[in-house]
Amino acid sequence: MKIHAYLIFDGNCAEAFTFYAQCLGGAASIMPVSENAECAGMFPADQHHRTLHACLTLGDQLLMGSDTLGDQPYDGIKGCHVSIQVGSIAEAERVFAALSAGGEVQMALEKTFWAVRFGMLKDRFGVPWMINCEADNASA
Repeated sequence: MKIHAYLIFDGNCAEAFTFYAQCLGGAASIMPVSENAECAGMFPADQHHRTLHACLTLGDQLLMGSDTLGDQPYDGIKGCHVSIQVGSIAEAERVFAALSAGGEVQMALEKTFWAVRFGMLKDRFGVPWMINCEADNASA
């Protein structure tokens, strides 16, 4: 069994997943409504630019998402964080800086009692993230 996060956006999913691929690496696959004839017919033309499904693949891990479609209400992403575990302080600092660009730092990346680096942020798309580095494997 694997558990993967699925994020819902309100029209900017493609932009977010392109940003995540730049920040985290991996490959982003983005399918707008317009590329699926069966689904395109189900939604008004002004929604065809929205993302039907997006997937960021990092090895055997996935981060998935889509935009709201139809008349679905959107209330933002609440009640959870996407948590990233990294193996070095340098990688923690790189990922934290990249994801927080244009966003809001909620807890600065710093040493804690459980980790050599931990920080929390909300990216420019409103997605909450936690970056955790339990040990600096780069110095091992």
